[in-house]
Amino acid sequence: FRLVEKKIFCQCFILRMAFSGHPVKGTSETPSQVFKPNERPSLKLYNSLTRQKEEFTPLSGKQILWYSCGPTVYDASHMGHARSYISFDIIRRVMSHYFGYDVLFVMNVTDLDDKIIRRARQNHLLEAYTNKDRSLDEVIVNCKEALHLYEEKLATESDVDKVTMLKKIVIKAKQAIDKATDLTDVSKVDLIEAVRDPLAKWLDNKYGHSVTDHGIFLSLAQKWEEEYHKDMNALNVLPPDVLTRVTDYVPEIVEYINQIIKNGYAYESNGSVYFDTVKFSSSPNHHYAKLVPEAVGDFKALEEGEGELSISVDRLQEKKHGNDFALWKSSKPGEPAWPSLWGPGRPGWHIECSVMACEILGSKADIHTGGVDLKFPHHDNEIAQVEAHSQSDHWINVFLHTGHLTIEGCKMSKSLKNFITIKEALQKHSASQLRLAFLLHAWNSTLDYSENTMLEALQLE
Repeated sequence: FRLVEKKIFCQCFILRMAFSGHPVKGTSETPSQVFKPNERPSLKLYNSLTRQKEEFTPLSGKQILWYSCGPTVYDASHMGHARSYISFDIIRRVMSHYFGYDVLFVMNVTDLDDKIIRRARQNHLLEAYTNKDRSLDEVIVNCKEALHLYEEKLATESDVDKVTMLKKIVIKAKQAIDKATDLTDVSKVDLIEAVRDPLAKWLDNKYGHSVTDHGIFLSLAQKWEEEYHKDMNALNVLPPDVLTRVTDYVPEIVEYINQIIKNGYAYESNGSVYFDTVKFSSSPNHHYAKLVPEAVGDFKALEEGEGELSISVDRLQEKKHGNDFALWKSSKPGEPAWPSLWGPGRPGWHIECSVMACEILGSKADIHTGGVDLKFPHHDNEIAQVEAHSQSDHWINVFLHTGHLTIEGCKMSKSLKNFITIKEALQKHSASQLRLAFLLHAWNSTLDYSENTMLEALQLE
């Protein structure tokens, strides 16, 4: 009976931890204090690396070294992010307070990325375009040229979700242009806003190389990082023990890349540095893409991982093999740059996490977390980089990946412009209600965010 009582206590404790992190009302005890060592339940986690649930054993006693991929700060955080960060917050609280582990939780902020560069330049150029005195006819002509670019992209796009997004943008832009053409009292500002996305892309293609104020990249990242932290606080998500930013680790990244070159797994090409996936895979101690080996050769996923500014024909021709990916990117005009052994440039996306995780946690860690969309190529490339640098065949013991959050079956994504921001969601439901909605579903499965999902949570509350 006493053991059953303890288990009931622990179930209540877990729910309390999942929501607030405070002890169970009426007691200061934790389950690690209530259970005797031989009674304490074991912790089992679904490991993406082995694709099975297995008993968790830390590398060192009760200490857990945990690295989590954080946000790329170029826009508002949405409920897809909330699903990931709340899920890991729950797991972190339970591991700390239920199992009594000493968790060192490290998270990065990507404040340097192709998306940040693109968005900052587009905002800068669009603002300058809007403020310049120009006729409505000129704006209409420019909007038509911009729309043509999007129509060309739509004609060649095969991704169903992206096709849906592009169609919506094209239809909205056409309607605005037609209205401005037929009427004389249409506001130029309203037209520019209606055609914002195509026009911003058109302006960036024409004038992005001329941008010399590199402070715009840092300003954009700082703005959205601040908003991200506000969102996490509103959701009652615990802050990381250590927070890292890419721009603070560029010298360490350069040194790390140089060691990979010395070890024979990377090469310089036209001022950029690429990871040699063929050389890596041919080594008897390594194989590329441990998490998703079936994705090798998925060049569409690889290109998305490289970034929109890094997949031009000249960039792709710099690589020895199709699966190779950038560790260091030589900077073109209109892009921020740092000094390096290979000339001015900036880090690739994948290398940042490998370097920052190892700088803080060392060459091995217990847990690495992120959304399921990060499995390949991001996390697979991280694994390869660390193994190539340290000349080892193992880095992370357990990978945890949260499932997608969808809206009416379509993936919630900034790039697809299909998302509900965290602030918008909190206007309708409390942080506890959102947390309960996520608790009602397996953390690593796909969840469709809908009124029915929230109704289920409200009824249970």
